[in-house]
Amino acid sequence: MNRTILAIGLAVFSLFHGVVLSNSYASSLRETPLVKAVQRAKRAVVNIHTEKSADSSHSVFGTTKRGKINGMGTGIVIDERGYVVTNNHVIAGVDSLEISLIDGGRYPAHVVAFDRKHDLAIIKVDGNADLEVMPIGTSSDLMLGETVIAVGNAFGYVHTVTSGIVSALSRDVEVNEEQQYKNLIQTDASINPGNSGGPLLNLEGDVIGINVAIRAGAQRIGFAIPIDDARAVISRLISVEVLEHYYHGLKTHDNKKADLRELVVDDVAKGSPAERAGFEKGDIIIRIGENKIQDAVDLERSLLGRGQADNIPCIVKRGDTEEELSLSLVKASEVKNVSGVELPPQSEPADSSGNDAWNVLGMKLKKLPESQKSRVGSRYRGGMVVQAIRPHSPASASGIRRGDILVGLHVWETVNEENITYVLDHPQRSSFSPIKFFILRNGETLYGHLKIQTP
Repeated sequence: MNRTILAIGLAVFSLFHGVVLSNSYASSLRETPLVKAVQRAKRAVVNIHTEKSADSSHSVFGTTKRGKINGMGTGIVIDERGYVVTNNHVIAGVDSLEISLIDGGRYPAHVVAFDRKHDLAIIKVDGNADLEVMPIGTSSDLMLGETVIAVGNAFGYVHTVTSGIVSALSRDVEVNEEQQYKNLIQTDASINPGNSGGPLLNLEGDVIGINVAIRAGAQRIGFAIPIDDARAVISRLISVEVLEHYYHGLKTHDNKKADLRELVVDDVAKGSPAERAGFEKGDIIIRIGENKIQDAVDLERSLLGRGQADNIPCIVKRGDTEEELSLSLVKASEVKNVSGVELPPQSEPADSSGNDAWNVLGMKLKKLPESQKSRVGSRYRGGMVVQAIRPHSPASASGIRRGDILVGLHVWETVNEENITYVLDHPQRSSFSPIKFFILRNGETLYGHLKIQTP
């Protein structure tokens, strides 16, 4: 009898123990590297929701009917204070931006800087969003056939996860005459409208690419910008000298190979804050403030928000030893223009007193920089970029937008402020009122009429 009870007890124990082992074993099978990769990166992915004006007709601005178009995209958090990288085509020409997070939180955002040629942009999330920085990998050691994961706002289905492989490397893709891409990663991970700007991850959860395009009409042919290429552009887009006009004097290059991530000092400008701090050519920058430095993006974001009075602690590796330095930024003597980097127009002019373009036309205008002359092509000598539109003004009523390039008024070109003043102060202005205007928008010349009061 006792032996029977003992046998039953052992059987029950074995059965129960087997269930526990079975469930534990099942869990370990389900928690694959792909699952772990998504878990690691998902809080650093934001869904981007946009709204922009749409014209049913734009050949004659005075009769244009305007509506609203909702757009979507994805972004990658590069700094916990709210800096997010996405594609320029996601945010180009938008009137408003909003992001949503994996936890359901929604926050407004605004454009910080963009690069049309490389189709990258930086936006900044407004408010106190709980953000995590995306783990950064390298595209220097990608292997054909390795598993990759795309995460994004596919067709508005937020945080959609798809997986596939690296199908090819170093693809050059031409979308149209204005947009070409070089050295893209090709993948068969499903990428859809809305995925643009989102991460392509490896199985460790590190971002190795930024999803940018698909092949129309094809199946599972998508493309991503290699993260090493993207980070080189991002470092220019968030340059502390460009955004805040502070100067450090360091010239550096990224060194990324497999597990190696380091930022090497190439040169230190004479008399610069970096020279006074003791930086030397060949130094490897390890840390600035609280941030570990892997590349030039980390350098620039570590300096954003710092003032002249700050003594910023830095650690560099020099030979076999580590040196502690203290860096203090100075105001740049002039605003730096970086090739390809554009800043969004201000919402309103800083000073509108005595500004005829603003007071009469309702536009804040700025001369097109030499570095952007390619935007007007060979047809025009230059133009004036529209930086802001005054509500209920002639420019607003005629459908002119921020970002347009004003290339002509009546029969005269408009390449500088003097040209604008000449037209507005012309003694015979009443004879050509309303004033015909010509603008460039997305490479196309458009025209309309500005109805203003004559003197």
